Amino acid sequence: MEEQRAPGQWWRYGPPWSRYGPPWRGGPDEAEPQHGNRRPWRSTALLTAFVLIGSNFAAHDQPHRVPLDPYARVLLLITSLLLLWRHRYPVPVAFGTATLTLGYLAAGYPYGPVFLVVAVACYSAVVAGHRRAAWASMGLLWTGHALVALWLYRWLPPAGDTRAGLTQEIVIATWVLAIVALSELARVRREQWARERADRAQAARRRADEERLRIARELHDVLAHSISVINVQAGMGLALLDSDPEQARAALTTIKAASKEALGEVRQVLDTLRASGAAPRTPAPGLDRLPELVEQAAAAGLTVEVEGEQPPLPPGADLAAFRIVQEALTNVVRHSGSRHARVVFAHDGDALRLRIDDDGPATGADAGGSGNGLAGMRERAAALGGTIEAGPRPDGGFRVLAVLPSRLKEDQ
Repeated sequence: MEEQRAPGQWWRYGPPWSRYGPPWRGGPDEAEPQHGNRRPWRSTALLTAFVLIGSNFAAHDQPHRVPLDPYARVLLLITSLLLLWRHRYPVPVAFGTATLTLGYLAAGYPYGPVFLVVAVACYSAVVAGHRRAAWASMGLLWTGHALVALWLYRWLPPAGDTRAGLTQEIVIATWVLAIVALSELARVRREQWARERADRAQAARRRADEERLRIARELHDVLAHSISVINVQAGMGLALLDSDPEQARAALTTIKAASKEALGEVRQVLDTLRASGAAPRTPAPGLDRLPELVEQAAAAGLTVEVEGEQPPLPPGADLAAFRIVQEALTNVVRHSGSRHARVVFAHDGDALRLRIDDDGPATGADAGGSGNGLAGMRERAAALGGTIEAGPRPDGGFRVLAVLPSRLKEDQ
């Protein structure tokens, strides 16, 4: 179906048939598909009219030059219309306008706004990245004009022409350098804007990646712990369903409570995604919920001892400490044969040393886990300027040691 356009839009980029180019081109399949490749009809038409009309006025002030005739007007028209291809073929257009302008001046026609055509072509070539071609075309024009004005004028029209003065050539050279300088300035500005746009886009992508990682860590920490408890309790319930119905009922009750809590925390994370820029409806979890973790671990058959004083922490560090303890206890439930774990709080200046130990041995059970728990803990600690060490203990078992800042920095 043909594209519907308002009547005023048909000639915005030239006549409708211009989309397919001249008849000697390959046909509709080779039409220029992108908006940036369409020919600049409007600006070229305005510039062509300005050159033709301005040259008529310039001819009245230069009676010693050859008057404008049909050949001169055709030459001016062709030179100006070359600008239609300045975006797609900047180098041929730059050399073509310079050559035709030189031919126009060598024929003795009046000086005038035809130089503006060369300036626009040079600008387009420089902005497109063809700097040497633009300089060469301007050098060709100036060199050719110098030869005509200083030597070849004897054999070229108009009759009786005299040798040009040095001042005139200096003025033309200054004009050429000014055009090149302005074109280079425009090119530098465009490249600077392009770099700034690329930097902003890269920063936006980096922020989006960081936010995705944060959300992934949050969901992992929320789900891994609750699902591990559910997995252990489900296995226990199945094993005791016939022999000890009351114990199986208790396991199902624990599964219900753990799944309800997990759904609530997942809903909180998703609410922050749906409401862009809005604060979460409930506070983020912190070490004040450590007794809940201890109870959930006890329901999964893990006894947890807590030693040391829990210091007041900034919100970010408080959440990170809670998630690290949660993930460490989850790993004990899933991967350790020990049914006993210790959570130890210690102070080291402005840092909190958080240690989680279990006596092992490792069971190899993974409960369907993805293995991202330790990586998530390290990312949380690194985001706050802290560190995480995790590995087997010399006397057996496993240890997670986290060092987190225990107070806000002065510049926050």
